[in-house]
Amino acid sequence: MLEINSFEEFETYTGKEMAVSDWFELTQERINLFADATDDHQWIHVDQEKAKAESPFGQTIAHGYLTLSMIPCMWNSIIQVNNLERMMNYGMKEMRYAQPVLSGQSIRLRVMLKEIQNLRGAIKTDVKFVIEIKESGKKALDGIATFVYYFKK
Repeated sequence: MLEINSFEEFETYTGKEMAVSDWFELTQERINLFADATDDHQWIHVDQEKAKAESPFGQTIAHGYLTLSMIPCMWNSIIQVNNLERMMNYGMKEMRYAQPVLSGQSIRLRVMLKEIQNLRGAIKTDVKFVIEIKESGKKALDGIATFVYYFKK
């Protein structure tokens, strides 16, 4: 796991790949739980029989927002930022869904520090992320996540 303790340590990764997570399976159970949590029960996600018969994918697929929502879990498994007062998600830019993740497929997160700014007491980072699909070797999703970190003084 990559540990970062200061702005200066963070800054050394500018333009470089920081880390790659392990593979994480998106099971039908997780897809169903996400459907329940978001009240998005579209058949292509939860109705396995109908998806098998009518979906162009031949099976159910994970919600795009489920795939996106896995970023914090995978991020926390590969990068630990220490000495923080707090951290905030600031936004997303240039996010694109490239292809759906089929139920049972595994995804992983690849991150690169695109830009970092020192903002008098806080740092703002733009992190280029790619979520890859193990079974196809293709990306499911990519974009830039912006985070603001407040290090302890």
